[in-house]
This record gives sequence, C-alpha cells and structure tokens, in this order.
Amino acid sequence: MSAKLAVVTGASSGIGAASARALAGVGFTVVCAARRLDRVEALAAEIGGRPIACDVTSPESVAGLAAMVGPRLDLLVNNAGGALGQDPVEKANLDEWATMYETNVLGSARVTQALLPAIEAAQGLIIFVASIAADGAYEGGGGYCGAKSAERVLAGALRLELNGRPIRICDISPGMVHTEEFSLTRFHGDQARADAVYAGVPSPLLADDIADAVAWVATRPPHVNIDHMTLKPVAQAAPWKVFRGEFPEKG
Repeated sequence: MSAKLAVVTGASSGIGAASARALAGVGFTVVCAARRLDRVEALAAEIGGRPIACDVTSPESVAGLAAMVGPRLDLLVNNAGGALGQDPVEKANLDEWATMYETNVLGSARVTQALLPAIEAAQGLIIFVASIAADGAYEGGGGYCGAKSAERVLAGALRLELNGRPIRICDISPGMVHTEEFSLTRFHGDQARADAVYAGVPSPLLADDIADAVAWVATRPPHVNIDHMTLKPVAQAAPWKVFRGEFPEKG
C-alpha cells in the first residue's frame, strides 16, 4: 500500500515544520506547503515529502496546491496563520487585523474548499491549528483573539455541515508555545519584546509538543473524531495568567 498523503500549510517553521516531521514519522507522505520555498524544499528532502510554494491568501496559489495533491488526500493540517501586533483596540493597526483574518480564517477556508473533494474521496481528516486565544479576550488581543475565534467557529460549522459524510474535523488549540518566529513576527522583529513573552516561564510548550498531538489525532481509528484539543504548559492557567518563576523541587 502507498503511504497516506498529508498536506501541512505553513510548514516552513515552528508548529508546521514540526508537524510535517511528526506525520512523516508515523507513515505519511507530507506535502510541505509554505510561501518560503527554500525552507519547505529542505524540509521535504529531510522527511521524504513533497515541497510546494503556497500562499493561502492567493486563490491561484491554492489551486496549484490542489493540482499537486490530486484526487485523494488523507489529512489536511490548516496551520498557516499567526499573530501581528498586540496594541489595544483604540490604537490597533486594522491592516494587521485584516492580514490575520486573511491568513488564519480565509486562508484556512480557501485551502479547505480546494482540497475537500480529495479529502472526501479518502474519507479523511482536517485539523485546524487554532489557539487558546479563541477561549476569550485578553488585553491587546482584539485582532488575534477575533481571528482565532473565527477559525475555531469555522471548524465547528464545517463539522456540523459535513455530518453524515465520512470526514473528521478537529481543532487543536495550543497555549504558550516557544517557537523561533511566532512572537518575533508578532512584534515586527523586536527580539527583546519577543523574548519577554517567555521570560521566567518554566517550560513553555515547544513546537514538537503540538506536533505530537497532531500525529496522535491523525492516527486515531477512522470512526473516532477528536473534536477539540487544548494544550497548555503547566505554568499557564489561561491566556492572560502565566506563572513566572521556579516550581518547587519534587519532595
């Protein structure tokens, strides 16, 4: 039998790259999709996958992804997205809000629409990498919380609409994950501000932790649907409540 086929968007770094590696490790052939072709080419060479330059905000680019995938697809991981800025609503850059909505929400919807026939043909699975930002508002999170809430609702609506058809829908919502680019991108390359997000936090999640969850969901039996999964580090009780310091040693 040929390996199952997966697509991971936003596969050039962070959770996307880690998920591609994890899925390859459990037997998937992975289409590694991202705007930065050089990065996904290197990743695909490493894991025996297939690279493609794909901008989820471009209908033409997404059509090219669908053409590469072909008639059957076992798994789609809608991971492309991210955060921009953390200003209060009264001072927010609404162009950044539009970009977040375009990538996290419309991008996920665009890729899902293009690949849904292939997923249905394989009786496959769609995973949305959302965020605990969808759990509720926090100061400075008006744009990102709104975008991730919309993405989670997109997943929920799709699950209801596809009921009766053998397609599984899951959203995975990570909390604080320390990756090389997420906060740096959010704060426009301000390394000090990006580092401050994780300062003093004992053991924030890593991209591999989320990738492990992606691979686990992807390898459940076909009659089992994991609707929603939340992952947070022990130090994080809520998006706005994070312990900074040292845990006591084990007794």
